[in-house]
Amino acid sequence: MANSFLYFAYGSNLLTKRIRINNPTAIKKDIGRLKNFRLDFITFSKRWHGAAATIVPTENSHVWGVIWEIDNSNMSDLDEQEGVADKIYFPMTVDVETPNGTSLQCRVYQQCKNPEENVTTELLPEERRPSPLYLNTILSGARENGLPHEYIQFLQSIPHNGYSGESEISLPLREQ
Repeated sequence: MANSFLYFAYGSNLLTKRIRINNPTAIKKDIGRLKNFRLDFITFSKRWHGAAATIVPTENSHVWGVIWEIDNSNMSDLDEQEGVADKIYFPMTVDVETPNGTSLQCRVYQQCKNPEENVTTELLPEERRPSPLYLNTILSGARENGLPHEYIQFLQSIPHNGYSGESEISLPLREQ
């Protein structure tokens, strides 16, 4: 694996056809759980027309996602997609636990701006809600990769902002 790295996706990159837009070498290794973080939404994304997902350190919480193995040649593409140079997200290394109990070190991205207020995702204020397209992309990826049913139910409980216009994504990602 010297020529590749592991990446933990918890947002739109859960979906295979989404991650491969900028990272064609991505191969699913497993699913995993990032402990002591929660899923949240904060910064408005022009691409998705709603708030984008982030992870926030939170004791006794966890976030499920997909562990992708990606060729090192795509790391700068992933950084660009996540807006690292624009200080939207920053990369960090975390330990992710797979369903069989193995711990894998993965690259993950956290937004530079954390929510000031810790509210349950079901009560997200309007300005922190994702668009329906973005939320459906996350849900499609969660289902596609077999994330736990309880976690999918949690994702389904997240309110969206009602935006119904076009997105900046070149693939037709709407659920059929």
